[in-house]
Amino acid sequence: MAGTRPAMTKQGTAIEQPAPDRLDLDNFVPYRLSVLTNRMSDAIARHYSKRFGLSIPEWRVMAVLGQMPGLSAREVAERTAMDKVQVSRAVASLMRQKRIARMEDENDGRVTRLSLTRQGTAIYDEIVPLALHLEAVFLAALSPTERTTLSALMDKLARQLNGLHIAAV
Repeated sequence: MAGTRPAMTKQGTAIEQPAPDRLDLDNFVPYRLSVLTNRMSDAIARHYSKRFGLSIPEWRVMAVLGQMPGLSAREVAERTAMDKVQVSRAVASLMRQKRIARMEDENDGRVTRLSLTRQGTAIYDEIVPLALHLEAVFLAALSPTERTTLSALMDKLARQLNGLHIAAV
């Protein structure tokens, strides 16, 4: 079979594995993590999008500002790993809906700071318990030890990505 190479199991049975220069999406970690994250985000979004008219990027902006009020749009983009254009559109929409407010930075007039309004905080306060419940349901598939391991592995991979970013610059 083209694009595969034979491999042997411990029992000596030949199995086909993708050639090293071929991309096998079913085993490609970035792809698998992306799909898993998208599925989880979609599951949570199904619960809040209809009720509050929020998109996933809008909720991510609100979630970050609910935890860290006073960030700039650039800082929100960094915290969420979202594209600046996505953040800008989400911020504009949330501003129109009066869910977030923008104020000038006290030390730098070129920078504006974002925070949730009373209306935004009320929505945030309703969504957070739901999001935490869905996370608990999702993580129920893992034992406490596996959860701890997963968290440690995610931290380790994040540090590795930071190193890759520095090396690429």
